Amino acid sequence: MFTSPADVTAQLGKAGYLCDGPTATTVFLAARLGRPLLIEGPAGVGKTELAKAVATVSDAELIRLQCYEGLDEARALYEWNYKKQLLRIQASGDANWESTHEDIFTEEFLLSRPLLTAIRRAEPTVLLIDEADKTDVEVEALLLEVLSEFQVTIPELGTVVATHRPFVVVTSNATRELSEALKRRCLYLYLDYPSAEREKQIVQSRVPEIDEILADQVVAMIGALRALELKKAPSVAETIDWARTLLALGPKELDAATARESLGVVLKHVTDQRRAVDALKLA
Repeated sequence: MFTSPADVTAQLGKAGYLCDGPTATTVFLAARLGRPLLIEGPAGVGKTELAKAVATVSDAELIRLQCYEGLDEARALYEWNYKKQLLRIQASGDANWESTHEDIFTEEFLLSRPLLTAIRRAEPTVLLIDEADKTDVEVEALLLEVLSEFQVTIPELGTVVATHRPFVVVTSNATRELSEALKRRCLYLYLDYPSAEREKQIVQSRVPEIDEILADQVVAMIGALRALELKKAPSVAETIDWARTLLALGPKELDAATARESLGVVLKHVTDQRRAVDALKLA
């Protein structure tokens, strides 16, 4: 997939993802060693985008398991098509139950979910387990077999072992501590908000038509907003959105009035907007 950390930087750069040295090195090692990559950091720093960029440059299928509270094994691994099974049972009439039982627990009735789908694919695959910290602790247990052995056990069919290991990315916003057992199976990368210089490079790569002075002002204002105690600090994606918004509005510079009137692009809570207006004197 990658020949060196420098190759990671170059390839991801072509996909529009600018990464630093530690990120490039960790991605290279995860690919070379066949280890899952756990990425932690605040929301909006590019964790999910990194997985998408790896999929793009490696010409791999991206399979995403979006985690949430209440996620269970049936939605993460697999489940049986009970309606179809019931129809088969009804159609069999008075047939021998043992033969009917064996007949309904076959591939025909299996509904594959993201984890099993990724394990069974023979083609290049990136498995993104997104926001793992939002799941219950119990869900981590079912991830352990997948992340350590790259296999899934289906009692009725046996154990499915990956023939082509997917590149696995697990992301977390660190709203709760993930288990040590899960962390032990992964390489670890922490992504924070980029420096002003790197964020400017990101903005210029995604919005190449923006004036350099305006890009500097956008990045500086975003940095000032992140320094405030907000419910939700602006993400890198929102920085890019703001740059595009200002291009659409047409100002040559980001003055107080323009910033105040377009705050809804980067701050999505009214209390955050009020705090920003007061603290940064945008009134």
